[in-house]
Amino acid sequence: MRPPAVLSPERVRAARILAVAADLAQIALLPAVFPLSVTPINNVIDVAVGLALVALVGWHWALLPAFVAEMIPLVEVVPTWTVAVFIATRGRAAPPGGRVEPGPPPPPLAQVPRGPSGS
Repeated sequence: MRPPAVLSPERVRAARILAVAADLAQIALLPAVFPLSVTPINNVIDVAVGLALVALVGWHWALLPAFVAEMIPLVEVVPTWTVAVFIATRGRAAPPGGRVEPGPPPPPLAQVPRGPSGS
C-alpha cells in the first residue's frame, strides 16, 4: 500500500472549509425541506461536495460512508462531510512554510546482461 500523498496546506484548508460549509448549509436548509423528507436539493449538494472533495484531497475511504449517510433523509444533518474530511486530511498536510515535494523516484530497472549476438 502506498503512503498517503502530502497535501498543500491550502488544499487541506479549502477541503475543510468546503465540508463545514456544506454541513452548515444542509442544517440551515432542513426547515425548508423537512416536509419533503427526500429532497433533490440536498442530493445535488452532496454529489457536488463529494466530487469537489475528491478533487481536493484525492480518494479516501472516509468519503464513501459520508456520502452514503448524506443520502439518508434526516441523517444528512449530521456533519458527516466535516468528520470525513478531517479523517482524510489528518497527517497529510505539508508542514507550515514547507514545500510539497514529490515522492522519491522509482528504483531503476535492473539491466539484463545480454549474451553475444548470434548474427
